[in-house]
Amino acid sequence: MDFHLAQINISRLIAPTDDPRIADFVEQLEPINALAESSPGFVWRLQSASGNATDIAYGEDPLVIVNMSVWESIDALRDYAYGSKHIEVFRTRAKWFEKLDKPSLCMWWIPIGHEPTVAEGRERLTHFQENGASPYAFSFSQRFVAEHDAPIDSRRQVANLPR
Repeated sequence: MDFHLAQINISRLIAPTDDPRIADFVEQLEPINALAESSPGFVWRLQSASGNATDIAYGEDPLVIVNMSVWESIDALRDYAYGSKHIEVFRTRAKWFEKLDKPSLCMWWIPIGHEPTVAEGRERLTHFQENGASPYAFSFSQRFVAEHDAPIDSRRQVANLPR
């Protein structure tokens, strides 16, 4: 079986999306999403009828927004996130988002063709926040290979993790 990389990241806005303090961020959503979609290795992203995901609930707090996407590889995601115009938005995020006290991003491997749900992403991120990096959920700083490439011991670890 072949795999793609799923990622989720959350942020808590300093104000609702219709607030003027967030206008710069909202104005950049369409071009940054278009950049992602045209980036090498991009597969899929979470979006509603609005074309972005700011109106998709992550949980009970309406100021917490979610971003999810699927990529062919960790390198493809990294190149988009840190090697494209996206990095400019990332660098100025403190203007629009509160600093969270827990990790706000994680990644995991999915079978090709699978579209992860927000509930799935929330479960993976919660697991990562509570347990740290593992084959079930990890980050750029501590990566795990896709299950089919993993050594036998890692496959056993993956098989015993919650699904």
